Amino acid sequence: MATTLITGGTVVSATGRGAADLLIDGERIVALIEPGATVLGANLTETVDTVIDATGKYVIPGGIDAHTHMSMPFGGTTAADTFETGTRAAAWGGTTTIIDFAVQKFGERVQDSLQTWHDMAAGECAIDYSFHQIIGDVNDESLRAMRELPGEGISSFKLFMAYPGVFYSDDAQILRAMQTGADTGLLTMMHAENGPAIDVLVGQLLAQGKTDPYYHGIARAWELEEEATHRAIMLAKLTGAPLYVVHVSAKQAVAQLAAARDRGQNVFGETCPQYLYLSLEDQLGAPGFEGAKWVCSTPLRSKHDHHQDEAWQALRTNDLQMVSTDHCPFCMKGQKDMGIGDFSKIPNGIGSVEHRMDLMYQGVVDGKISLERWVEITATTPARMFGLYGRKGVLAPGADADVVIYDPNGHTSIGVEATHHMNMDHSAWEGYEIDGHVDTVLSRGKVVVDDNTYLGRKGDGRFVRRDPCQYLT
Repeated sequence: MATTLITGGTVVSATGRGAADLLIDGERIVALIEPGATVLGANLTETVDTVIDATGKYVIPGGIDAHTHMSMPFGGTTAADTFETGTRAAAWGGTTTIIDFAVQKFGERVQDSLQTWHDMAAGECAIDYSFHQIIGDVNDESLRAMRELPGEGISSFKLFMAYPGVFYSDDAQILRAMQTGADTGLLTMMHAENGPAIDVLVGQLLAQGKTDPYYHGIARAWELEEEATHRAIMLAKLTGAPLYVVHVSAKQAVAQLAAARDRGQNVFGETCPQYLYLSLEDQLGAPGFEGAKWVCSTPLRSKHDHHQDEAWQALRTNDLQMVSTDHCPFCMKGQKDMGIGDFSKIPNGIGSVEHRMDLMYQGVVDGKISLERWVEITATTPARMFGLYGRKGVLAPGADADVVIYDPNGHTSIGVEATHHMNMDHSAWEGYEIDGHVDTVLSRGKVVVDDNTYLGRKGDGRFVRRDPCQYLT
């Protein structure tokens, strides 16, 4: 097998940093070595097949985006990124593993939905991938099928407290699914918003002629996220199920999670870059229909209420454990514009899979998180949370050689014309400037991005079977 030595860099982990050379044999990391050390009397730079000079740069584990939606049907259309285009964009941005969602629709067998997603992804992905299972129809048959998921390498499932008539589960269904999850070791993931109440507010706003994208955020009020988060926590407590709340945006929901963890409950939360940087006023409230670019659920929150600052603080204090993207991109033309005159018809989703690592590194530059915390919330914790740790999320002997060489002295301009590789006609991050740059990306030992050149290909990625959550307290 081919050998690669990454030399001269600063290796950064979730717990520290230091100078070390990284030796790769084939697809695996075999050693971290003191810089310049000899092995059996030989200088490694003279014996390996390839030497990559990382002098002045950070060497980190490849990013894991644990919340993406490639080719997902939603709102009468389908997410614009396929597994081919979305995973290629992820690789460009230093993400080497995604965990997507297989979607069971109402009336469909869980096994059939999982096979559909396997068929869509197989041979298409540029990087490694796995699946969570969405349970969109909780019934006796689907509960039995959930017990088969661990044998399929699926260790988590997702429920929705939102979207009545589409994905919505009522409290009785949630209770039964959580009981099954607790009994089988599956991690319950929850979209926590009070969907029926949201639908009432949507109808009232539209009846008042309030149809612009801004009102998407008004209808999905923070009180309805807090209430649903609290309800999910209580049902998890009752059933003994570990709970992971996705895309947390409201500071009040964060407080509910923090209080439950302080009581010793196994509850966790993720946030996304949009809830750290963007706002109800500046983005959803953009002139005309422009705000549609930023329609997502949960929605962007008011900057005047300091939700963004509180989310950064929660990342520092571990009241939120990690950052995913909820990558579900839609083009403005032919997709988002379905909601002109009716904000409720705008497909919900933002494209960020390419920019997560950069956006979170800017948080390091701005003093909001440490360098080590950057690695922790983008790679190490996702690996631990979703049963990949040891193979992914860490630079250690035996781990997959998923490696990013990041230049802190580089620069990245985000935009459709600048660095955009997602299958979209706009960027939610147009004009953002990042004080850093992804220089080189290795996926299982293969260089897939180097010196602003894409070297990977579809089919390079493999399905990764996952173990149970490794993050339980």
